[in-house]
Amino acid sequence: MDEFMQDAAEDARLVEAMRRRLPQELQERLDDDTLYYLLDLLVEHYAESDVLDAEPDADGYVNIDVDKIAADLLPTAHKEGYSDLTADDLAFVIEAHLEAEA
Repeated sequence: MDEFMQDAAEDARLVEAMRRRLPQELQERLDDDTLYYLLDLLVEHYAESDVLDAEPDADGYVNIDVDKIAADLLPTAHKEGYSDLTADDLAFVIEAHLEAEA
């Protein structure tokens, strides 16, 4: 149960950090439930894709194609009832997540 509480606290921290990094219009339009859903969708995508297996560059950074990830996730988000999201919205959320994790 302790691990579950730690995970929930970490998710809450990430959602709040992501929200602060989003453009004002998205901050107002996306509620916390949507951001939690998108966080779960991103974590699942990272786990199932080869994104985390990519080789870092000379500076130790991995190039992540935010636009490709957004395009990959958009159909799933729409299927799950988030049909008002655009690829640009998802790109902002993905960038906010990456910055929050840094």
